[in-house]
Amino acid sequence: MVLKLNSIRKSYGTNEGKVLVLNDVSLTLFAGETLALRGESGSGKSTLLHIAGALELPDEGHVEIGGKELSKMDDTGRAAVRRKDIAIVFQHFNLIPSLNVAANINFQANLSGPVDKIKLEKIVSSLGLSDQMGKYPEALSGGQQQRVAIARALVTEPKLLLADEPTGNLDEQSSQSVLEQMLTLVAETNTALMVVTHSRNVAARMDKELQLIGGRLK
Repeated sequence: MVLKLNSIRKSYGTNEGKVLVLNDVSLTLFAGETLALRGESGSGKSTLLHIAGALELPDEGHVEIGGKELSKMDDTGRAAVRRKDIAIVFQHFNLIPSLNVAANINFQANLSGPVDKIKLEKIVSSLGLSDQMGKYPEALSGGQQQRVAIARALVTEPKLLLADEPTGNLDEQSSQSVLEQMLTLVAETNTALMVVTHSRNVAARMDKELQLIGGRLK
């Protein structure tokens, strides 16, 4: 089991008092399994992703990544889990403009430890980036930039890949291509994948789909 969320509750304070965003949320995700998380804007999808990614702690409940209980760790321990076990792909790519493609891909990997050059070359080739390595983000299309972000995430060999609307900024053709390549690589690396998405088409490609409604999973 790569990810286990058990009875997660999360609230945020507002001028009108506390708002309960997640209410008794539980799920599990195994190696090689893919999950789509859907819901209306403001339903708590991003909050749940942040908790699954060890970026936030819940008010109540337990989070396990690869069998490690996050609530029993200090900030340093959780940071180590984020570096070694988790990777996140965002809708807006989050590439570093001053670095070329090769340097962007290697940036996160260098924080996590030595890079397996053979695996790196395979990932880059699979994503069609071999001839783009010397270019800078501004010279790439949106689809190419998202492929760079996916390569950067997977080169660290994470146990868990979290993707927040990974095709939200792409046209239909680029969206389908990027999604296909990401799913192929996830299957080859046996990585667990959770995708936050509004797209029914994206959700249909995952092994299972859950919806957040009223702070609960349906």
